[in-house]
Amino acid sequence: MNNSDSNSSLDSRFNQTLKNVQGLLKGRSIPGKVLLTRRSDKLEELSPRERSPSFERSFSENDAGTSERTDMSREAEAKNTSKSYTDLSPNTFKTTTSNVEATSKEVQKTPIGARATDSARVMKFSKQLSGSTVILERLRELAWSGIPPYMRPNIWRLLLGYAPPNSDRRELVLRRKRLEYLDSVAQFYDIPDTERSDDEINMLRQISVDCPRTVPDVAFFQQPQVQKSLERILYTWAIRHPASGYVQGINDLATPFLVVFLSEYLEGDIETWSICDLSAEDISKMEADCYWCLSKLLDGMQDHYTFAQPGIQRLVFKLKELVRRIDEPVSRHMEEHGLEFLQFAFRWFNCLLIREIPFHLVTRLWDTYLAEGDALPDFLVYIFASFLLTWSDKLQKLDFQEMVMFLQHLPTQNWTHQELEMVLSRAYMWHSMFNSSPSHLAS
Repeated sequence: MNNSDSNSSLDSRFNQTLKNVQGLLKGRSIPGKVLLTRRSDKLEELSPRERSPSFERSFSENDAGTSERTDMSREAEAKNTSKSYTDLSPNTFKTTTSNVEATSKEVQKTPIGARATDSARVMKFSKQLSGSTVILERLRELAWSGIPPYMRPNIWRLLLGYAPPNSDRRELVLRRKRLEYLDSVAQFYDIPDTERSDDEINMLRQISVDCPRTVPDVAFFQQPQVQKSLERILYTWAIRHPASGYVQGINDLATPFLVVFLSEYLEGDIETWSICDLSAEDISKMEADCYWCLSKLLDGMQDHYTFAQPGIQRLVFKLKELVRRIDEPVSRHMEEHGLEFLQFAFRWFNCLLIREIPFHLVTRLWDTYLAEGDALPDFLVYIFASFLLTWSDKLQKLDFQEMVMFLQHLPTQNWTHQELEMVLSRAYMWHSMFNSSPSHLAS
């Protein structure tokens, strides 16, 4: 078989595997691993015994409908498949990337939001939440593909470790943590400036300037009471985390939590919400939940917001290496024109794409973020590579100044769930290919 036939066959299997992953993302569980090989036989997912590095994305018997015997045969087949990716050229991945958009047309036949609200998936979530103890790994498997909106507050609290898995302890723990937050607000925020240091006064002033700038295109966030709640949360967090203090961008990270935990008290579309309709007690509960969940999220990426933000710089370098391996032409084009990844990707990591996509898609994206758990920082690299390479062909036609302007104002304003699912599908595929093969990303 010549090289063109081989690449054509590989492209075909890649696209078929991508379709399989997208099908799995529509509501079934996530496979443990996806293989990309040069074998001529049909590709199949590995058995539940082969786990993803981030968490156990496995088939259950109910999800996959497979018997133990089938699993064993797949495992045996997987053991015989030892071909690595070292013989795949960068152009191979360029070719397969260019075919993704055609594949996405089939995904777009699915109605918006159907995945998260599908009755079978809702039943699976209900079953996981109904037990005396929630099994978090199974909850993560389900949450990765999207959470029904009305279940999101409870599930986010569980995924972040703020609410305990044991249902008997949950209400007591939440009550205690909410009181602790109120005590912190009284101790650090509800005091006159004469009792603050100069640094604390400057920090509070910076937060009060940033709050009105947060998600400016969503009217809800312009309500004074919403901005006051955001200010209390951010200042209290910064005082209790002196190693980093407040860093611009953390204000964006609090907004998904505000929306999700307010949805427990307000009905309808966010554009119709008024926080003034809530009692002081409900507002304090919402703020406490936002505060603790933001704390849990940032605990997993502490060096992203300390001096010089080394964690973000490290991930930007990994992103550059991954893009070079997946799409060498666009990587070379950017390098030849002197465009550094830090010039655009730093904001992506700092704000976790909140400023780059329509806000109504953010909570769906964060379902996947929180399902990744401790593995989130490394998985962000794959999501952002997939996000960037959505415009691979476009970028190669632009000069330096045009690329900078384009990447600062990406045309995502009309994106729907389908475009976001394509980004996540590609990210999952590339994570499966490269995450266990770090040598492929070495310069």
